[in-house]
Amino acid sequence: MKTKVPEQLAAEVPQTKWGKTLLATPVIMTVIATLLAGLASSEMTKAQYDRALGAQLQSKAGDQWAYFQAKKLRGAMQRNSFDLLTATTDIRTIENPALTKIPVPAAASMDSKVKAALEAIENQKPETEITGLLKPVDDESLAAALQAVKDNALAFDTLTAPANQVLDQLEKSLPSGDKAAARDLTAARMRYNAVRYEAEARLNQTIASFYELQVRKANISAERHHKRSGKFFFGMLAAQAAVIVSTFAIAAQKRSFLWSVAAVAGLAAIIFAIYVYLRV
Repeated sequence: MKTKVPEQLAAEVPQTKWGKTLLATPVIMTVIATLLAGLASSEMTKAQYDRALGAQLQSKAGDQWAYFQAKKLRGAMQRNSFDLLTATTDIRTIENPALTKIPVPAAASMDSKVKAALEAIENQKPETEITGLLKPVDDESLAAALQAVKDNALAFDTLTAPANQVLDQLEKSLPSGDKAAARDLTAARMRYNAVRYEAEARLNQTIASFYELQVRKANISAERHHKRSGKFFFGMLAAQAAVIVSTFAIAAQKRSFLWSVAAVAGLAAIIFAIYVYLRV
């Protein structure tokens, strides 16, 4: 049995390729709107992740700043005590290579862009300037520079180990009741610890500054994803508007003009989404 389309319905269905394309406009626009809604949600999720990551990195930076302050304070106390001791009594210098030549932390190698951003942080430059220097820095270079500084901190601990052992051995071999020798050893320990704490504080300061750079980098990424999410959302609204217009066209049986408007709106939504994805 052959099925025949009613003449009125057949007359309402566009016969051209463009007309048939417009006939599918509501479905196409619904798919586009769903796609844009998914992109908007995905970008917002990425923004939230970057914010959470920034908070974690800020916590790590806070720990390093706390270490910096503690070691800086202890170094100052050791230095003041040493100056006070040398000013009030005669102190003999303990001749030992491990105590005479105090090691210096090695300079970490880093990318020139990372170095420029780090110097901006240390010199307390405006946030806009720091952001401009940090944008071209990739996450891999920043992570590599941070790891290099951490390795330098561990290497410095290894370099100071012989001096610590010498001080412990001198303390164990100290003659009982020899106050002059005890003062000399105390002065040597104070002098050594003052320099060591100062060097360690600088290392912690550098590590904290790198964490601060990572925090700002995460915030920059979060802002970018947040803006992209908003723009994708507006694109989704345009596609939804196209669905509504095409639906009204079906109801009003005036497909030719209104469906064309819906198609243009859908095409604009696609172009806008591509622009946001590639350029924003």
